[in-house]
Amino acid sequence: MPTALVTGPTAGIGAAFARRLAKDGYHLVLVARDAERLNALAQELGDAEVIVADLSDPQQRRPVVERLQDEQRPVHLLVNNAGIGGQGDFWATPFEKLHRQLELNVTAVMELTHAVLPGMKQRGAGGVINVASVAGLTPGRGSTYTASKSWVAALSEGLANGLRGTGVRVQALCPGYTHTEFHARAGMDMAWAPELLWLDADFVVDSSLKDLQRDVVVSIPSLRYKAVVTASRLVPRSLTRFVAARLGSRSRP
Repeated sequence: MPTALVTGPTAGIGAAFARRLAKDGYHLVLVARDAERLNALAQELGDAEVIVADLSDPQQRRPVVERLQDEQRPVHLLVNNAGIGGQGDFWATPFEKLHRQLELNVTAVMELTHAVLPGMKQRGAGGVINVASVAGLTPGRGSTYTASKSWVAALSEGLANGLRGTGVRVQALCPGYTHTEFHARAGMDMAWAPELLWLDADFVVDSSLKDLQRDVVVSIPSLRYKAVVTASRLVPRSLTRFVAARLGSRSRP
């Protein structure tokens, strides 16, 4: 039975990954900081391991790193899903909040991926899905969130290039607006966004896993978001910055 480790599985895209992978026959290792919700999910899914950890804390990441490096119990698929959203305007946000976001969205992704890849490469098989965002492929508006997701996408593409031909696949999953708890937790008012823009978490996960099998490195679920990204690369950068600024201002609480 293959093993998948999923971070941030207690809601949204992470929960959809956990349920789908359990259905597909994976043994699951679930990592999150909310012990109550984590244990409830593990009980729902049956035989799942649980690691309670705040991945923004370097010390709490250690048990997760050690699990990923345990070649007696190899992890065949790593889903780096845990992350936090907009922390407000850069210049008005306490540095501690910005640093915590960087630790979770960037450093944790790097450390966990670094921990799991040597074993996968030696075995000649495995996969890493790093949940980025369409926001990481376009300019942001005074927030470090888009910068963090841009880094995740760039890292994933670079690793995919370097691992070509080894049997190990790396994907940057870049969804658009998805019905989850994400925006509410980030304090973002999304009432302005029409239903047309929203995706379902199960659809995002299904698209990601199909793309991973097809060696699609940057997975952008739905034709409408593929069109948005393509258009952003064809029009002048000044125009994409203008649009991003307008949309960013509308999502402020």
